[in-house]
Amino acid sequence: MLLALAALLPGAAGAAVFETQEQALARAFPPPARVVRSTAYLTTAQVEAARKAAQAPVESAVVTRYAAFSIEGTHLGTAYFDDHVVRTAREVLMIVVAPDGSLRSVDVLAFGEPHDYLPREGWLRRAEGKRSGDGLFVGRALAHVTGATLTTRAIAAAARRVLALDAQIGPPARPAK
Repeated sequence: MLLALAALLPGAAGAAVFETQEQALARAFPPPARVVRSTAYLTTAQVEAARKAAQAPVESAVVTRYAAFSIEGTHLGTAYFDDHVVRTAREVLMIVVAPDGSLRSVDVLAFGEPHDYLPREGWLRRAEGKRSGDGLFVGRALAHVTGATLTTRAIAAAARRVLALDAQIGPPARPAK
């Protein structure tokens, strides 16, 4: 579920790739930020707690994240790549969680469905600053989008999932200098 974009590309025939994982990370955390990749292995209880908190499927106990730090070692945010199916084709999102546990950004990196089913950039920006308890559901904290109902629901579920997983994993350790 939370896979690197590179793992998606070979099986994503016909999917529109808007940005690579490396490009997205560089845009979210421009130099001189230091991005540290780490993998967390959740317990069964943590996976169940995340699933319950997200009210969305959590299909893997293995979670890869990319924590960014300033030169001084200040945590700037953590990026997660969520790979899921919308209708019949794959979508890859980069979801960045701010150090305070709120959503910093949600970006669509690859989308296999027709472009008409994508919500506009402004809709994605409505998720910024939201937290897990803010009702990140279409029709609550997020507006309905005519013609993109399944996509917006999938994006909302991914955002809730990432926030729940981030809470289970906890803050990233500062990198060694």
